[in-house]
Amino acid sequence: MKEDTLITSVGRRPEDFHGVVNTPVYRCSTVLFPTLESYLGRGKNRFDNVTYGIHGTPTTYTFEEAMAALEDGYRSVSVPSGLAAVTAALMSFLEAGDHVLMVDSVYGPTRTFCDGLLKRQGVETTYYDPAIGAGIGELMRPETAVVFCESPGSMTFEMQDIPAIAAAARERGAKVLMDNTWATPVFFKAFEHGVDVSIHACTKYVAGHSDVLLGAITCANEEDWLRVRTTVSELGICPGTEEVYLATRGLRTMKVRLNHQQESGLAVARWLEQRPEVARMLHPALPGDPGHALWKRDFKGASSLFAIVLHPCSRQAVAAMLDGLELFGIGSSWGGFESLIIPADPEGQRTATTWNGPGPCIRLHIGLEAVEDLIADLEKGFQRLNAA
Repeated sequence: MKEDTLITSVGRRPEDFHGVVNTPVYRCSTVLFPTLESYLGRGKNRFDNVTYGIHGTPTTYTFEEAMAALEDGYRSVSVPSGLAAVTAALMSFLEAGDHVLMVDSVYGPTRTFCDGLLKRQGVETTYYDPAIGAGIGELMRPETAVVFCESPGSMTFEMQDIPAIAAAARERGAKVLMDNTWATPVFFKAFEHGVDVSIHACTKYVAGHSDVLLGAITCANEEDWLRVRTTVSELGICPGTEEVYLATRGLRTMKVRLNHQQESGLAVARWLEQRPEVARMLHPALPGDPGHALWKRDFKGASSLFAIVLHPCSRQAVAAMLDGLELFGIGSSWGGFESLIIPADPEGQRTATTWNGPGPCIRLHIGLEAVEDLIADLEKGFQRLNAA
């Protein structure tokens, strides 16, 4: 099937639910078995059948089947949040004495996890320049078990040469894990580029309505999936079925929203690119971006999250700009239907590279509002910034 058909149909089995189009919400802890033999045999297939609520329900399996199909992966595992997807995936492939290579532009809470819990568990983290490419091999050690990528970075949007990194990691026996939330499986097919495990904060574009916390981990093969699935089970974490249901519903319209938000995001970015207050654009789909060639080679599209770097100005001026915005909310998430804007502090989140933005960094998420209205809102914001 073509992707548009796949995204709207995979995982749906109306015939199993009295013709109901969407798999219903199963609120479930206890599951009853008809015989002692079936009860005693439940452990052999607890990840494939409904044996206890924590392992999965028809609602969960519908979502996981759809995500895996869209990723062109083997199978998916759903977890309560995007951060849970990152941490559970890392814990599945790391143990005491191991070494992980982590991209320096990674999502802040991922860095916190590496510097906190992983370090306490005896796992060493080395941060690397996102532009390193095949040079990642020079940083690998015999104990390097995982190379973690995030392309582009969700705050400063550096692109990574994923195929080159994956080839170097594979040669040395390390797994490549990638946070693919920015592009989603629609705009980047992780497994086609050598990734072993694709991680998503489904809170963002998958659910799409800013009312769900959910994560997904998709693996390229059965061995890796079983490893992740077992770790998630041992951790005792599982998503709520209401959240899974809402994410499945959001998934059905994700491509339509992404295509629209891509165009709106590019329109706003091109307008910002001409503003005298903007010193630099951080958007890989723009030809002037340092990562544009990699984006054009590997990606099928661009989502609507990007950043700008302003010329030097005061915090008071930035506050005047942001506080008066009517359509852009000040909020940390993204991927929903509404536009958002926040200040960023890349300098405080680097150890392997140096951030040298001339002025404040501002991250924008472009929602489903009319582009003309968003631009008018930003225009007034710049007027306030200049007047402060």
